[in-house]
Amino acid sequence: MALSSAKKTTATALGVTLAGAALAACGAQQGARTAPVSAPSPAPPSATIPHQTRTGTPPATSSRPPSRPASPPASSSATTRSDGAPGGTRVSREIQHGLEDGGKAVALTFDDGPDPRWTPQILALLARHHAKATFCEIGPNAQAHPAVVRQITAAGHRLCDHSVHHDEHQSAKSADYNTHEILDARQEIADAAGPGAEVPYYRAPGGDFKPWIREIAAGHGMRPLGWTSDSDDWKRPGTAAIMHHINANLRPGAIVLMHDGGGDRTQTVQALSQLLDQLDAQHYTYSFPGR
Repeated sequence: MALSSAKKTTATALGVTLAGAALAACGAQQGARTAPVSAPSPAPPSATIPHQTRTGTPPATSSRPPSRPASPPASSSATTRSDGAPGGTRVSREIQHGLEDGGKAVALTFDDGPDPRWTPQILALLARHHAKATFCEIGPNAQAHPAVVRQITAAGHRLCDHSVHHDEHQSAKSADYNTHEILDARQEIADAAGPGAEVPYYRAPGGDFKPWIREIAAGHGMRPLGWTSDSDDWKRPGTAAIMHHINANLRPGAIVLMHDGGGDRTQTVQALSQLLDQLDAQHYTYSFPGR
């Protein structure tokens, strides 16, 4: 009986040691879950994004006990060496809720595109108001519509990685799956944009910004990008309701979350037209999120 128990204990210890070695081999993925979970079937390009659990801040952590270490390794810090940022600069793992510019400025951000119908309409409105914005793109959508991605960059706007499949429970999956969702999407977006294009931000679908998710992004030169004013336009509640949601948290330094993909964006386009008129009348300027 004692011999059997000892064998079980030895096997368990060996399993833990091997799992720890596999995690260390992932480099920037420290803290990711080690239990592999099958990835969902790939979504077709330009697929409609499913129901989203959007909040102004990342969702609360589940009460279910995590299968990862309770805290990151002692060597972790708030800043990660960037393999993908120009000049070997360093990128913070902290979620960015601030702007590059001070004063009465606002940052406009658009998720889930690019879309060949809605993104050009949004770009036209932005150009009319001399406004700049950040477009958080789904990798396969960018791959399917490279001409639209290049319209975005040619107009001086910025790109943001918004994953491959828009999986709002991404952090519950394996380290390999998380790496695929973040880094493969970045490559698809960069390839669509053309030589020299930058993807300086990562926005987690549904705000799933667990620490190890942020570490993968920051370790490859992408600042985790949050928001402070959520339009809820993906619900299509009506133009007036979208404007109400935006104005509830609109103030200097706000990062506004809207959508240019994932479904019918008629109400978004209408609300954006009203919002830009309002911001101009209130003497706002347009900025990018800080990096």
